Amino acid sequence: MDYKSSGVNVEAGRAFVERIKSSVESTSRPEVIGELGGFGGFMRLPKGLTNPVLVSGTDGVGTKLELAQKYKSHYGVGIDLVAMCVNDVITSGAEPLFFLDYIATGKLGPDALTEVIEGIAHGCKQSHCSLLGGETAEMPGFYTDGQYDLAGFCVAVVDEKDIIDGKRIKPGDHIIGIESSGIHSNGFSLIRKVIELKNVDMDTCFGSEKTPLLDFLLKPTKLYVNLVQALLHEKIALKGMAHITGGGLPENLPRCLPNGLRASIDISSWEKPLIYNWLRQEGDIPETDLWNTFNLGIGFCIVVSAEDSRNVLDICHTNSCDAWKIGQIEDETADLQTSIIGLPV
Repeated sequence: MDYKSSGVNVEAGRAFVERIKSSVESTSRPEVIGELGGFGGFMRLPKGLTNPVLVSGTDGVGTKLELAQKYKSHYGVGIDLVAMCVNDVITSGAEPLFFLDYIATGKLGPDALTEVIEGIAHGCKQSHCSLLGGETAEMPGFYTDGQYDLAGFCVAVVDEKDIIDGKRIKPGDHIIGIESSGIHSNGFSLIRKVIELKNVDMDTCFGSEKTPLLDFLLKPTKLYVNLVQALLHEKIALKGMAHITGGGLPENLPRCLPNGLRASIDISSWEKPLIYNWLRQEGDIPETDLWNTFNLGIGFCIVVSAEDSRNVLDICHTNSCDAWKIGQIEDETADLQTSIIGLPV
């Protein structure tokens, strides 16, 4: 016996690295030192920072991968992987520097995994961060052939004096909700259960554009890096930011609020995508579960002063992002100890 007969093809692994090399190199920033293939990735810190602080984040794509692999749609989940990490670290006002990926698979499928890497590279380029390295682990017997899992790791940098941590948020500040591109990468265990139990037709269409269900579900997570950088470039005083992932608004928005304050949300201030009403009906899902599982059309939130609210909305629209004032900050009162009100309970 040899390693290849046990299911691990080292030569195929080397060939895969060569195949993805151009995609990886296309994401390089000026601060990168060296090339792909070493035991570690090297990057200088950008110049001009007085007291640089590194910000890190890690995440995966979850069970959305099951749909992507079943329907052979791999590029989008590469973008998802980057977005789930990058959208987290930018909430501090940090600039993404580099990204690392980890791919575990039963048997190396170079075509599918090349698509994944190309999607990751696209997400990195859109986020102005370098795909500095990664690891592909072939694990026969642990994963089935054709099955893979993804994990991503992002490092960003921010000058310590510019960290956005929510401490300056006060009553009367406005909450700006920015559109999601769709379901993003959360709640797919529930979605897949609905599809399975109801034997759903994946060609079911939604909206004026008649988007098929499968296309809507697999639409990549929106990247908010360029929008946040545009707001910072315009010297907008961003007081707090939240990436709306699993747990929806009820779980994620309070994470950027100081103790003693709460968010008051007007749920009629934006139009919920039709897919959520369809999910509620098909799966007989309680309204509270929808809010606590999905983004319901809001993928990112920014807290600013009332005076800056209009300017933020204008910059969002200039950057081709629909956005709405969805609520405001209030004092948390003794008779209603909750960090967010206005949502179904």
